[in-house]
Amino acid sequence: MRGRILIPLPNTGSMGRKRNNFYMRSIFLLALCIFGLLQYHNFNYLESRDTVLGDAVTNDSDDAILAMVPATLHKYLTPHSRNHSTAAVTGAMGGAPLLLNTSSSGAATATTISFDVYHPPNISEIKRQIVRYNDMQLVLNEDTFGPLQNDSVIIVVQVHTRITYLRHLIVSLAQAQDITKVLLVFSHDYYDEDINDLVQQIDFCKVLQIFYPYSIQTHPHEYPGVDPNDCPRNIKKDQAMIRNCNNALYPDLYGHYREAKFTQTKHHWIWKANRVFNELEVTRFHTGLVLFLEEDHYVAEDFLYLLAMMQKRTKDLCPQCNVLSLGTYLKTFNYYTYHSKIHARVRLVKIDSQSIINDYRKVEVMPWVSSKHNMGFAFNRTTWTNIRRCARHFCTYDDYNWDWSLQHVSQQCLQRKLHAMIIKGPRVFHIGECGVHHKNKNCESNQVISKVQHVLKIARTSHQLFPRSLTLTVPSLSKKTKLRKGNGGWGDLRDHELCLNMTLPTR
Repeated sequence: MRGRILIPLPNTGSMGRKRNNFYMRSIFLLALCIFGLLQYHNFNYLESRDTVLGDAVTNDSDDAILAMVPATLHKYLTPHSRNHSTAAVTGAMGGAPLLLNTSSSGAATATTISFDVYHPPNISEIKRQIVRYNDMQLVLNEDTFGPLQNDSVIIVVQVHTRITYLRHLIVSLAQAQDITKVLLVFSHDYYDEDINDLVQQIDFCKVLQIFYPYSIQTHPHEYPGVDPNDCPRNIKKDQAMIRNCNNALYPDLYGHYREAKFTQTKHHWIWKANRVFNELEVTRFHTGLVLFLEEDHYVAEDFLYLLAMMQKRTKDLCPQCNVLSLGTYLKTFNYYTYHSKIHARVRLVKIDSQSIINDYRKVEVMPWVSSKHNMGFAFNRTTWTNIRRCARHFCTYDDYNWDWSLQHVSQQCLQRKLHAMIIKGPRVFHIGECGVHHKNKNCESNQVISKVQHVLKIARTSHQLFPRSLTLTVPSLSKKTKLRKGNGGWGDLRDHELCLNMTLPTR
């Protein structure tokens, strides 16, 4: 053993192969990690961009909102309240008149400058003003924009008291393409001189104001307001009969008695529609579209462009459609998230870009549903005439909501049911945080207004507005809308009679 010489074995390459396999596996794992990191970074970028945009939306300060509005339109957002200006003057002077010690010769003399203190009009004066406005039927700016054309759109805005939202609606209307061609009708159920000043300041289209003459404001202690002898909402019928209150015989289908603040909205809606289609001199022969908005709506700049395109395409896309709808009550349509997801699909799945553009211009057709299609919807005189013939169904249906009543008319009376064409990407948004059905702590919140402004900004920069054409998409099969009993609040025969009287011919 001592003399044995160790002879090295020949190299078979197995050790080398092991080393090579180890290196290859390491390289593969490293490449896989890098690829994963790149993909993570790619998707994280998309999410971070959406987060940044979302964070921008949360900036709902007055200055931020004002910065999103062209300077020429700031005048519509700047309050000039008669009450506020008076308070500011008297407050600065301690409630006393201002004394200036001046004279023509330079000597000090006491000169009193008297400021007229604003006194809101009383009920009698408000009634006189309402009669005057409704009789005059004055169309503002007609000398600038010319008479109403038969193919022009009439926009009717139902206005109550929420001037802050109304200011933003006016700003959005001012930025719309072809707004100079429309007649903008403001239908008021509350007389307010600050609101009147705001409306009469509009200089971008023809404007007309009409005033619902049977409001709670002008009838605070009598029907259709609150008569002291009206039955309380929750009193039982037998107790109401003993008390002998005015409407004891007519509770609604749930056993409750009328509340004037809820019934007014339905009365106002049918009155304004009849007023526009059948009574105003400037509109009673008009056969074009009438678009219905409310004070807390906000429109996209291409809403009239889309409306005209939808009207043209009804013949081939939906011959049975007699209502066009530009708004939805879905959560505010998330254009910027939608846009980023679409582009992610283009990169990862390599979809044809033309098919992506189609997503921005789709319309659906379906039976008109009150809870979905009652915002920013339009119809013409033919449809109104059919609705008016069914006035008894509208006015006697025990539901204080005008839209549910309209759906009842469609289901129970119209030979040609209400059928709607709806744009999938909404052009009319709801910005009101508070109203008849919604109560929030901050009823003048800027949050929704700011969000809609940013949504439309992203839609504009991503070229989602003003599509060149429309495509029809088939909606998912939905259950047939069942006939249902109303929501109540409309059992009083006085409401039935007033409503029916407002649809009778006056000529």
